Amino acid sequence: MTIDSQVPLSSVKLVIFDMDGTITAPYLDFDKIRTEIGLSPDCGPLLEMMEKMPPDELKRVEDILYKHEQLAIENSTLNPGAAETLNQLRFRSIPFGILTRNTAANAAAVADKHDLNFDVIIDRDSGPPKPDPFGVIHLCEHFGVLPSQAIVVGDYLFDLQSATAAGASAVLMVTGQNAKFAEHAHYTIDNLTQILDIIDERAVNL
Repeated sequence: MTIDSQVPLSSVKLVIFDMDGTITAPYLDFDKIRTEIGLSPDCGPLLEMMEKMPPDELKRVEDILYKHEQLAIENSTLNPGAAETLNQLRFRSIPFGILTRNTAANAAAVADKHDLNFDVIIDRDSGPPKPDPFGVIHLCEHFGVLPSQAIVVGDYLFDLQSATAAGASAVLMVTGQNAKFAEHAHYTIDNLTQILDIIDERAVNL
């Protein structure tokens, strides 16, 4: 676990998780999805591209995305330490939620498959998706905590950007190719149980 020197000193009262690549092992390959749709792999974020599509094209793209997201549910496996970490957070009475660019129904299906229980799920239909800070702010308001008391755990740049923009701490779950995003994180971890170390350290340093 590595730590940025600019981490806020507030105790952690809320943990916000991304789903694919964070709670579960990475599965969705958005370059592959964009190619199947007929887009260049480097055309930009898919959800933002979909906002500009006419209805007929949008329906076709939604069907392709739905297929891949269902496969992600069926093939999902938990990242090491996921169940243990969530159980410990529940034991410590620290709430945790999901902030995803996927749908709440898909996140709930993954939770059901692996016998997980999230307090709240904010998805792409709840409001502006990551990297917008909307979801982080909404979850903080829901649980009555300050953004400085929240940590956001994810495996992609958008997770870190949404955290920073909201005033929360950004935690990068390093899974291989995403180490390049570490410069945008307050913390980097390679096992979800290290979140508990972050919480303990923040409590000690108050």
